Amino acid sequence: MSRELQFRPPLAWDCLLGYLRLRAIPGVEMVGDTQYRRTVALGGHQGWIEVSMTPGASALNVEVSPSLNAVADSLLPRIKRLFDLDAAPDAISALLLQDPRLNSSVRRLPGLRVAGAFDGFELAVRAVLGQQVSVKAATTVAGRWAQAFGTPIATPFAQLNRLTPSAGRMASVPYGEICALGVVGARARCLVALAAAVIERQVDLDFAGDAEQQVQSLMRVAGIGPWTAQYIAMRALHWHDAFPSGDLMLMRAANADKRQLQELAEAWRPWRAYAAHYLWQSLHSPDAS
Repeated sequence: MSRELQFRPPLAWDCLLGYLRLRAIPGVEMVGDTQYRRTVALGGHQGWIEVSMTPGASALNVEVSPSLNAVADSLLPRIKRLFDLDAAPDAISALLLQDPRLNSSVRRLPGLRVAGAFDGFELAVRAVLGQQVSVKAATTVAGRWAQAFGTPIATPFAQLNRLTPSAGRMASVPYGEICALGVVGARARCLVALAAAVIERQVDLDFAGDAEQQVQSLMRVAGIGPWTAQYIAMRALHWHDAFPSGDLMLMRAANADKRQLQELAEAWRPWRAYAAHYLWQSLHSPDAS
């Protein structure tokens, strides 16, 4: 099955793919030069998707395995959130261009999107695994996590062979088995506690409810602080005003300490998540010092 999902241009597709490529969970996701692929378990159905830009149109082309046709109506909204297709780039740019710290990056990358999440629990696990380690290291451990606890699946793509582990699966895993993957004890316990909180509906990671309330609920899980909660809200909850103000790279990009950055960010509401991504991108600009 092939579907098209429309978006309001522009869309910085290469930049979005690059962001997802660095964070793709081995076995579950793969990102090529022009397309994104992943395994899917939804509503009792299993399969895969492939997403690419439709040539000459403001739309993404979505290829869906026949096994997922029955859940297409639930699948497509998740893909739209993953690629932030409901964004309003003109309104976002109009506000952020006013700040000299952001102006250059906004002009260089029109239509920058905030990558969302296909699966909220998967993203939350990825965020916890990424605490105080490099993106590359977190991606490696996430791949081990998927191979150890994910369900095997056959796809046309040799690199896609696991379904992402569910909260139900992780809640029953002894934290020692998670530690064996190279995860420190505190983070392993956090993952088990997070899974239990999701199952018990203390935390909602499926783009439902009040995002600010969910941030507070996330921070009640031992091991999840403001940075992790805001990052999860930015991507899993699709909250466009989420802002991890304690992020060292954001402070570096803005040449500000945490308090100063929080004050600066008030002018970026309600698009602080986009401002964060533009600041991160500014560190990769040829003009960055």
